[in-house]
Amino acid sequence: MIWLGEKRGNLSDWTTQMWVRATGREVSLAENSWLAGPTGGTRQIGKDFFDDYAGREKLLIVENGVRGLIPDFACLRLPPVAEGVREFYEQTSEFELDAWSEWHGMFRPFGTALSLIFSSRLQQLNVPLSPLDSARGMTSRVLQMQAGGAVTETAWVRELNATGKVIYAGCYSVCEIPGCESPCVKVVFPLPNGRAIVLMKTEALRDGSASLRSMGAGFGDPGFYFVVQGEQGRVWARYVSSLKEEIRVYPAESGAARADHRFWFWGIEFLRIHYRMRRNALPPAAG
Repeated sequence: MIWLGEKRGNLSDWTTQMWVRATGREVSLAENSWLAGPTGGTRQIGKDFFDDYAGREKLLIVENGVRGLIPDFACLRLPPVAEGVREFYEQTSEFELDAWSEWHGMFRPFGTALSLIFSSRLQQLNVPLSPLDSARGMTSRVLQMQAGGAVTETAWVRELNATGKVIYAGCYSVCEIPGCESPCVKVVFPLPNGRAIVLMKTEALRDGSASLRSMGAGFGDPGFYFVVQGEQGRVWARYVSSLKEEIRVYPAESGAARADHRFWFWGIEFLRIHYRMRRNALPPAAG
C-alpha cells in the first residue's frame, strides 16, 4: 500500500475521496444535517473508534442497562410491527447474533479484493466472505452516546470471534431527509477523512415484519452516500445510485428474531446475509 501522509492517508482511500469530490457535490452540513456524522482518521477505524469519538465530542457513553439501536421505535411513525421486531431494535444490547453470508459467485472475487484493499486494513465493513468466517459467532457491543441526558446516536460494533476482525462499526439514529416523507433510519460508517451513510426508508409489512430499504432515485432520497470532509470545513457528498440494499426483520421462535439483508449493484443481487438474533442467555442463579 502507498502511504501519502497523515492528512491524505493511503493512496486507495485518497483516490476514493478524490472521486467523491470530482463526481459529487459540495454541501453545507448546516443545511443538510442528515449528512453529518463521525469522521474517521486516515489509519484505521477499529473497535475503539466510538470511545475515542465520544471523548473528542464530549459525549457520555452509556454501556449499562438496556440499550437499543432505535431507543423508541415509535419515532419511525409506522403501523405496529411484531413484538420481537420492535424489541430487537429497542433492546439490541439484550440479543446475541449469528450470521451467514451468501455471495453471488461472480461477485466473490470483488468481495475478496475489497477486503484486501480496504476492509481488513481499516477494520471496517469486513463482510464475511464465507459462512465459515462467522461459524464461531460474533460479539455485539452497543454504546449509547448522550449529550445533556438525551441519546444522540447509538454505536454498534461487531467482531468475529474466529478472527477478531471488526466487521461492522456504525452508529444509528433517526432523521428526516428531503426525498422521503417519513423518518429514515440513518447508519453512519466512519471512513478515512469522511464516512459512508446509509439512509433507509422503513415500512411495516402485513406479517408483522419491518422492511428497511436504501433505495432511491437521486440525491436527497434514501440510499447510500459517500461524504468527504475537507479542509476549512468544506464537505462533499456523492449519492451512489448503483448500490441498493434491503433489510427485512421478522419474528422467529420464542424470544428471537431473524433478518435477511440483501444487496444489489446495478440491479444485480450480489450478497445476502442472514441473521438470527436471540436473547442473551441468563446468568446462572447464585447458590
